[in-house]
Amino acid sequence: MDAAALAQTYYDAIDDGDYEALRDLLAPEFTHVRPDMTLDDREAFVSFMRDDRPKTDTRHVVDAVYEGRGGVAARGRVLDAGGGGELFAFVDVFDVNEERIEGLETYATSESTAGSTAPS
Repeated sequence: MDAAALAQTYYDAIDDGDYEALRDLLAPEFTHVRPDMTLDDREAFVSFMRDDRPKTDTRHVVDAVYEGRGGVAARGRVLDAGGGGELFAFVDVFDVNEERIEGLETYATSESTAGSTAPS
């Protein structure tokens, strides 16, 4: 799977609440750096996404994907899946190998709140 497909599959797994699929996409040493916290491994990240996010009923809309050596960046928006509109905009920068996501750095608009940045 190429880097852009890995990124889209990542968003699909989160939006679908498919945490096993999410786990399978991430390397064991996966690290997520975001404005409000850093999650240092795959299990911590999956646990946070499953159990600790304040808002789980969301949908990611990817507006653009930028591929580069060793990774991909995605620019998009997180929407309230219940029809509440846009929650915030984000840029996610993925570090990938041929099979898995090794790292992710999220940049989000100031409207985002702790616990609900891009990988919502």
